[in-house]
Amino acid sequence: MDDFLYQASIYLAAAVIAVPLSARLGLGSVLGYLAAGIIIGPVLGLVGAETENLQHVAEFGVVMMLFLIGLELEPRALWDMRDKLLGLGGLQVLLSTAAIAAVAIYANHPWSVALAVGLTLSLSSTAIVLQTLSEKGLMQTNGGRATFSVLLTQDIAVIPILALLPLLALPALPHIEADGSIDRGVADLHGAGHHSLSLVEGLPGWAVTLVTIGAVAFVILAGVYLTRPLFRFIHATRLREMYTALALMIVVGISFLMTLVGLSPALGAFLAGVVLASSEFRHQMESDLEPFKGLFLGLFFITVGAGINVGYFFDDPFDLIGLALLVILAKGVILYLVGKAFRLSGRDHWLFTLGLAQAGEFGFVLLAFSTQQNVIPPDLSQKLLMIIALTMLITPLLFIIYDLLSRKMGDTSKEPEPDEIDEKGPVIIAGIGRFGQIVNRLVRASGFKTVVLDHDIETVQLMRRFGVKGFLGDPTRPELLRAAGLEKASVLVAAMDDHKQVTRLVGYARRQRPDLHIIARARDRTHVYELYQAGANDIVREMFDSSLRAGRYVLENIGLSEYEASQAEQTFYHHDRASMRDLAELWVPGMPTAENKKYIERSQKLEKELETALLELAEEHAKKSA
Repeated sequence: MDDFLYQASIYLAAAVIAVPLSARLGLGSVLGYLAAGIIIGPVLGLVGAETENLQHVAEFGVVMMLFLIGLELEPRALWDMRDKLLGLGGLQVLLSTAAIAAVAIYANHPWSVALAVGLTLSLSSTAIVLQTLSEKGLMQTNGGRATFSVLLTQDIAVIPILALLPLLALPALPHIEADGSIDRGVADLHGAGHHSLSLVEGLPGWAVTLVTIGAVAFVILAGVYLTRPLFRFIHATRLREMYTALALMIVVGISFLMTLVGLSPALGAFLAGVVLASSEFRHQMESDLEPFKGLFLGLFFITVGAGINVGYFFDDPFDLIGLALLVILAKGVILYLVGKAFRLSGRDHWLFTLGLAQAGEFGFVLLAFSTQQNVIPPDLSQKLLMIIALTMLITPLLFIIYDLLSRKMGDTSKEPEPDEIDEKGPVIIAGIGRFGQIVNRLVRASGFKTVVLDHDIETVQLMRRFGVKGFLGDPTRPELLRAAGLEKASVLVAAMDDHKQVTRLVGYARRQRPDLHIIARARDRTHVYELYQAGANDIVREMFDSSLRAGRYVLENIGLSEYEASQAEQTFYHHDRASMRDLAELWVPGMPTAENKKYIERSQKLEKELETALLELAEEHAKKSA
């Protein structure tokens, strides 16, 4: 027990220290876990022989990951993405596998080993790439969406790869260990006990097929017909932890069933996830399993790091670094060609090429599985482990190169040509998202003509399906505003999602038309001050009116009448508008409000004035009702 607590403390402390540091440095959590494992393993020697046994337990995190991936992939959504998944993603996996396998065959490896190596290195790092895309705000670009499609294809491809690898197993040849004992290969390592719990051992081929199909059918039917009654039964207990227990039972039970029929637990978990993707309990299971998945995967990556032979790296560092760069170069060339074939260009093309050029965390999983199945020899597995880790360590540098190229070339990606505007009206609405739609509907329903501008082609096309004519183009472009009738318009509504674009549009419109009435959408209080300085007449904070209404509902349900709550709401509204104008005079661009003493003093005084006004209003209501 003491030894277990000691080891648990070491692993947890390493993760708690290394992972946040890695995330703060922009290297991602996976590299943090790997670094933690390297530090407590080969560097400090705090963990040792138990790492391999612990890794078998930690691999359950991979099973959970594939179950959660399945939950995100409804069959209909997969069908809608079939072109990019099969074309863009499928082509990348096949070409990368073929190229790397060809190099391995040239290096005198058997074709089965070469194919396993190609499949392992063809996959990229989902964890690092998706995190980086999110941090840099690149997910919604064409390059970001193409990258995500390839990562999704790779995640799905893990399933058939796991099923294929055992078929590539090498003959299990006995060899003499250092202590003089004879290792008879993987078959003896598992021993008879490995097959003691099996539904297919000793059965003829046709029976094995029937049992396997029956197990898969059971998983599908159970997911469709048994999960709802089970969740209702658990719901009746009113015990929150039972939901977590049920989610774990589903994953563990399906994994066990798959091992009984000789299939990969990951395959069964993924299949169950896809079946349950359209279930109303999907989000509940995701929230219950996500922490376990993260911890198990983190533990897995730590054990991988702890198992890396640092001495092996220093024996020939230039060879390993050269091979890692060769993998990145080979995958980069293939990604560049695939991106070209699918008409990616400019920034998007380089994001796609550089973002996916590394090997990924699933490579660790496949290497561990391949070694257990005697597909890849242990010495080659050690070298590949080091190569994958090095490519992942180089990934942040690839994104730095992308940033440099992006700044130099500018955005050369092809954007849709703006529409020719053939209408003009007294009201121009720039941005037809959830904010601009309401404004447009009210103004048009009241009998006034509007000219709607938006840069997103899908939004414009969607609005046209509902009979609302909009024009495609960037509302901040002067020529587009002139074509929309800025010189004669009475009102401009700046309602775009991007607050910087809103400020830019307001400033330009005010310079062109000092008499124009400008209504602007603000993201927060700081943005309000920026818009005041830019020249907006009326400024609407995104959440202000809805929050104020919610506050009125609260007052109505804790003792105030509807009239009293409405009066309090109006008092707060008018006081806040006056306060914003007052504080805008004290706001200093670039200075944090927490460091602006005059602003803070005035804000505190205005807050006391608001409390006094609301108390006086309450006393007035009390006198009237007395």
